[in-house]
Amino acid sequence: MKSVEEIRREFPALERRHGGQPVAYFDGPGGTQVPRQVVDAMADYLFHHNANTHWAYPTSVETDAMIADAREAAAALLGAAADEIAFGANMTTLTFHLARALGRGWGPGDEVVVTALDHQANVAPWQALARERGVTLRMVDVDLATGTLDRSSLEAALSPRTRLLAIGAASNALGTVNDVASAMSLARAAGALTLVDAVHFVPHAAVDVRSLGCDFLVCSAYKFYGPHIGILFGRRALIETLDVPKLPPAPDTAPERLETGTLNHEGIAGASAAIEFIAGIAPAADLRGSLTASLAELHRRGGELVGRLWNGLAAVRGVTLYGPPAGRPRTPTVAFTVAGMPADAVARALAERGIFVSSGDFYASNIVERLGLAGPGLVRAGCACYTTPEEVDRLIGGVAALALD
Repeated sequence: MKSVEEIRREFPALERRHGGQPVAYFDGPGGTQVPRQVVDAMADYLFHHNANTHWAYPTSVETDAMIADAREAAAALLGAAADEIAFGANMTTLTFHLARALGRGWGPGDEVVVTALDHQANVAPWQALARERGVTLRMVDVDLATGTLDRSSLEAALSPRTRLLAIGAASNALGTVNDVASAMSLARAAGALTLVDAVHFVPHAAVDVRSLGCDFLVCSAYKFYGPHIGILFGRRALIETLDVPKLPPAPDTAPERLETGTLNHEGIAGASAAIEFIAGIAPAADLRGSLTASLAELHRRGGELVGRLWNGLAAVRGVTLYGPPAGRPRTPTVAFTVAGMPADAVARALAERGIFVSSGDFYASNIVERLGLAGPGLVRAGCACYTTPEEVDRLIGGVAALALD
């Protein structure tokens, strides 16, 4: 089991200093830092194996093998099969692509259910279908006091007309972890397909698409210590029946029929290395076992850090916290405001102290608007595998100093 100190040695970004202080990165929900082995894998691919696919010379064969290995790694991460894993530019692009494919068979009278807690990448593609195809969009409401989805609103939104439930596994704005398995069960009972946005969830807990019972799931490697690339799981039978926009000569079998054009091969190599990095935190008998053990340990450590952060900020006069409190199902991501200061002013002031946090709506604009914070925005601080208790205390101290000014 790697300690936090051992993990930190693998991240060159942690050597950076700003304002005379070592940088404490709390911006992980918007994109984590990257360990050396990820960059090394990308460089090795580009220097020694760079080629296009499916041709009869060594570098092309090596590229095919690298992509196949990466599908196996991503499948192990998600509890899927390798031929159910597609790569793309990012989660947003993959979701728009999937929406176009599904939407070709939908029209007036068909309904898609989304939630007010979600990132716009899991809302806007379905809004586009409402404009272009006449599909009805229904939105599940949120309990603003707890930052959790309203179960009765979800139940009311689903009907025999529902074609798809698109739901986030965790809120990138508030850190809320949703009861996705229960939502999948409700959707199946209504005869609907399901898509899970797991971008914010995957870095913090193990995923098993079979246990969840979802039809599709999307995530992004740059949120779990990899490069900027998206990953889509889709049930094989569904992938092979989708009316996918694609070039006629391109492969028509799963999963390649979901992948348009030449892929970001070096990004795929990096994503595979990022998965191996996570697995190396708590090595077990096989890759899936290592990933499950490692993510369980990261979830435990994250729970300790978010408890420390939540309780510390809650004690600061003028700070308002949003979302479920520590101890409830959540990721180690905390959203807050400081009285009298717009979120971006708080972020700039903390940056002067070497503490990097995000501010704004994080593309989760529906929940931020419902909280009445569309103008001033939220401050967001997320703990990652390299975050220490001392850094959490620095953040609390920095916020306390601002609140006193």
